[in-house]
Amino acid sequence: MFKALLITKNESAQAVAVTDIDESQLPEAAVTVKVEYSTINYKDGLAITGKSPVVRKFPMVPGIDFAGVVESSSSDQWKAGDRVVLNGWGVGEGHWGGLSQKARVNPGWLIRLPEAFSAKQAMAIGTAGYTAALCVDALEKHGVTPAQGEILVTGATGGVGSVAIALLSKLGFKVVASSGKASEADYLKALGAAEIIDRASLSAPGKPMQKERWAAVVDCVGSATLANALAQTRYGGYVAACGLAQGMDLPGSVAPFILRGVSLLGIDSVMAPLPPREAAWKRLARDLDASALESISTLVGLGNAAAAGADIVAGKIRGRVVVDVNA
Repeated sequence: MFKALLITKNESAQAVAVTDIDESQLPEAAVTVKVEYSTINYKDGLAITGKSPVVRKFPMVPGIDFAGVVESSSSDQWKAGDRVVLNGWGVGEGHWGGLSQKARVNPGWLIRLPEAFSAKQAMAIGTAGYTAALCVDALEKHGVTPAQGEILVTGATGGVGSVAIALLSKLGFKVVASSGKASEADYLKALGAAEIIDRASLSAPGKPMQKERWAAVVDCVGSATLANALAQTRYGGYVAACGLAQGMDLPGSVAPFILRGVSLLGIDSVMAPLPPREAAWKRLARDLDASALESISTLVGLGNAAAAGADIVAGKIRGRVVVDVNA
C-alpha cells in the first residue's frame, strides 16, 4: 500500500483526498517508479479544483510531473535504481500521475534526471521550468540575440515566467517582466528582470498595431495579453506562446504578422518528442542557477497539495510549489 492524492467524481461533484492505494490498482505499464517529489502546476490546479475539464477519466491521481527512482522495469530502457524525471505525456489527465508515492508509466515518457539536480530541485523546475527552457530554445533557434533588444515575459511571477526570467537574464537579455503583483518587484529583479511593468497595461483589449518595443516575448497568459504583446513586437520579432492564464482566446489581428513579419511560436510541453525534452533539460542544467530554485519554490507535503492547487488557480502562488509525496 502507498498514499496518493486521488480525485473521484460522482454525478454532482468531484472530491479530492489523500488515499491509501494498493499497488495492484496502478495502471498497466512497463516501469514502476518510487516517487520522491512532485509539484503543482497550473494544470494540476485546474484538475484538482475541477475548474477546467483537465481530467479525462476518474478516479485519477493528478500530477503532471514527478522525479524519483525506478523500482522495477520490464523494459530494457530502464533498470531498478535509475533516477528519472517525467513531464507531461497526459500523466495526471488520462493516466495516473505524480502526486503519489508510486507511479507506473511507459518507458518512453521518462528521461534521465540530470546529475546537476536532485529530485527536489528537478520538481522546483517541473513542467513550468522545462516549458520555459523550450521557449528559450525556440527563440534562440530563430536567431534572437540580446543585441536585438528587450524580451517581455508575461505572467512573470508564475513558474514558467520565473524560470524564463532566470534563463534569459543569464544569457544576457534585458528582460521586462509583466506582473500584477507589485509587491513581488524585488523577487523579479533578483531573478534578473531589468524592469517590471503592470500586467494591466497588457491585459485589456488594445489596438491591432501598437508602438514597437519587444524583440521577443515569452507569453504565459494568452488572450488580450498575447494579442497586445504581438501588437508591440518589433519588425521580424518572435513570440513564444505557452500558456492561457488569462484565457484560450486570441482577440487580435493578422496585422503584426503581415505588416511587421512577427512570428508566433507555439510551445507544447506535453507531447514534445524526446530530443527537445533532453535539450531543454540540458539547457536547464547548464544555464539555470540551482541556488535560484530556493527562492522560486515552496515545499509542501502531499496532504497540502490540494490546497496548493486551489491557490495556484486563484493566483496566490509565486513561483513553484514542490510536493514531498512522502511527507
